[in-house]
Amino acid sequence: MNTSQYEKFRQAIQNQLIVGDGAMGTYLYQLGYPVGKSYEAMNISDPDIILGIHREYVEAGATLLETNTFTANREKLAKHGMEHLVKDINRAGVRLAREAAQGKAFVAGALGSIRAGKRENISTEQVVRDFEEQLSALIEAGVDAIMFETFYDLEEMRLAFKIARQIDNNVPIICQFAVEDSERTKDGFTLPEAFRILREDGADVVGFNCRMGPNGLLRAIESVESMVGLPLSAFPNAGLPDYVDGRYNFVATAEYMAQSAVEFANKGARLVGGCCGTTPEHIRAIVSALETVKELPSLAIKNNRAKLDISVGTELPVGASSSSNKDWNKQPTIVDLAKERHTVIVELDPPRDLDIAKFMRGAAELKRAGADAVTLADNSLAVTRMSNMALGYLIKEEVGVRPLVHIACRDRNLIGTQSHMMGLDALEMDHVLAVTGDPARFGDLPDSSSVYDLTSFEIIRMIKQLNDGVAFSGRPLKQKANFVVGAAFNPNVKHLEKAVERLYRKVEAGADYIMTQPIYDPVLIERMAELTKSISIPIFVGIMPLASGRNAEYLHNEVPGILLSDEVRSRMAGLEGEVGRTVGVDIARDLLDVAMKHFNGIYLITPFMFYEMTAELTSYVWEKAERPANLLSR
Repeated sequence: MNTSQYEKFRQAIQNQLIVGDGAMGTYLYQLGYPVGKSYEAMNISDPDIILGIHREYVEAGATLLETNTFTANREKLAKHGMEHLVKDINRAGVRLAREAAQGKAFVAGALGSIRAGKRENISTEQVVRDFEEQLSALIEAGVDAIMFETFYDLEEMRLAFKIARQIDNNVPIICQFAVEDSERTKDGFTLPEAFRILREDGADVVGFNCRMGPNGLLRAIESVESMVGLPLSAFPNAGLPDYVDGRYNFVATAEYMAQSAVEFANKGARLVGGCCGTTPEHIRAIVSALETVKELPSLAIKNNRAKLDISVGTELPVGASSSSNKDWNKQPTIVDLAKERHTVIVELDPPRDLDIAKFMRGAAELKRAGADAVTLADNSLAVTRMSNMALGYLIKEEVGVRPLVHIACRDRNLIGTQSHMMGLDALEMDHVLAVTGDPARFGDLPDSSSVYDLTSFEIIRMIKQLNDGVAFSGRPLKQKANFVVGAAFNPNVKHLEKAVERLYRKVEAGADYIMTQPIYDPVLIERMAELTKSISIPIFVGIMPLASGRNAEYLHNEVPGILLSDEVRSRMAGLEGEVGRTVGVDIARDLLDVAMKHFNGIYLITPFMFYEMTAELTSYVWEKAERPANLLSR
C-alpha cells in the first residue's frame, strides 16, 4: 500500500493539470519492433528499451507514466506462450516506470479490457481471475494509481474496478473508455450515465482514450463535461493512421495535438496525454501549450444539458422518382457518360446500425438531384458498417440509381474476393472502386485481421480477369463479367509527380476511371489537371463539403490523405451548425467552378449523412453545365 502517494495523486488531479505520457506500442513499432510481438514482454526481455522510452517521456515533461502492461494479462500473453509470466511482466513494468520517473512523475498501472476483441466467449469467472492476477501484481509493486484504459463496456469496467478496490480499497482509479462515437458505451449506456455510475462507485478520474483523434475525443468530452463532477482525462490518438509502403503512419502533428490539449483542459480535463501514434515530440508540445492555461474550470456538476447538433434538414420520402428494375446492362457506364458530359458520383456512407431509413431517403434525394451514381464505401476507416453490396442492390432496385461499391483488399482473401465479385455480377452491380482499405487494427474491432491478399494493383487486374471469363485461379468461367473498375488517387501529397507516376501504373493495371481523395485547393486541381492530361481515362475529382470549423480542422489534422488550404481553414474557423454547412457548400461551389473547367468527372462526398448538402451541389453542377437534372437518368 502506498497511502501517501495515493493522496498526493488525488490532491494533484483535483487542483492542477497532469500531463500523461504518449504511446508505447506504436512508438516501439516506429522504432522497428514489429506488430505481433508482445511489447509487454519486453519489460523482462528488453528492459533497457522500455526504460529508455519512459525516460524520453519524462524528459518531454510528462508528470504521469503508464506502465507498459496494457495487455499483460493471462488471455493476451497466452498468444505468445507467456501466460505463466503475468506477475513477472507486470512487476517489471512498475519497476521500469518508477526508475524512469525519479520522483518527477506519478506511475499509473495500466491495464486494458480482457473481453474486447475476443472471438470466443470468456466466462466471468475467468475474467475475474485474470483481473485479480494482473491487478495484484501492479498494486503490490507500488503504483500510484490504476488506469483502466480502452474499455468498451461499463459492465467490464465496473467488474475490474470492484476487484481493484477489493485488493486495495484506497488505490486511486482512472477509468477510460474507448468509444467510436460520442454517445454510448458498447453495452448501451450513455456516456453521462456511465460516468455517473462510476462516480458513485468511487472513481477518481473518468475519461477517454484511443479509437479517436482529438476531434472525436473532444466531442465525447463535451457530451459529459457539465454533468460528471470528477476530473476528466483525455488520451487521444494522433489522428487516423495511414498505411503507406507497408508501414502505419499517424498524421496529427505535435502542434495540433497541443492545441487540442488546451481545449481538453478548458472542458474539464485534468489529465491529458496521448494514445496510439503519439510520441515524446507530441507530449513536449502538449506540456508547452498547457502552460498557457491559467484557470481550470470548476468540477462542480452543472444542470445544463449537453449540447447536441442534430439538425439535418428536411427529410424526404423514398420513391418520388424511383425507376426500379432498369436493364442496367443497356445503360451507358459512368466512363461512357464522362466522355460525353459532366458526370456526378455521390458517396453516401452505409449506416453503422440496422436502421437504413435515412440512408434510403438520402439515396432517393440524390437521385432526384440528378446523381449519375451513388457510391458506397467498404467499411471505411475499418469501422464496421452495413454491407455495401446489400445496400447497393436496394438502391438499384427501390430507388433506381446506379450503385458504385468500393472493394477493400483488407477484409477478404482471394477466395472471398472472387466470391464477392461473382455475387456483384449476378446482381448486375458492375461498377466498383478497388481500394487498399484502412488497417483493421485501428478500427472498431482492433483484434480482427487485415487480410491484404491483394494490393490495389492486383485486385484491379484480377477483377478485369473476370471480364475475360477467367477465375482468379486461372480456371475458365462459363461467361464473362462486365465490371467497370475504378482506382483511388490521393493528390494531397508532397510529391505530386511521384503520385501521378503511381497512378499511371493503376491505369496500366486496367483501371477504367479514377476517383480522387477530397481536394480543397483550386491550385492543386489545376496542377493535377496539367500532370494528368495524358491519362486517357476519366478522373472524378473528389469534393467533400465541410460541415463546420471543427470538421475542417479534424480533416486537415487527423485524416490521412486530406489537406485543407489555409484559406479554406480560415473561412471555416469557428463556424458550427447550419452556418458552417452553408459556408461549407459555398466553398465546395468555388472548387466545383475550377474542377468543371478541367474535368468532366465530379465525385461528391456526403459528410455525416447531410445528404442535403451533396444534393444541393449536384444540382449546382447541372445548373453550371446548363443541363436539366431530369434528363440525366434517361
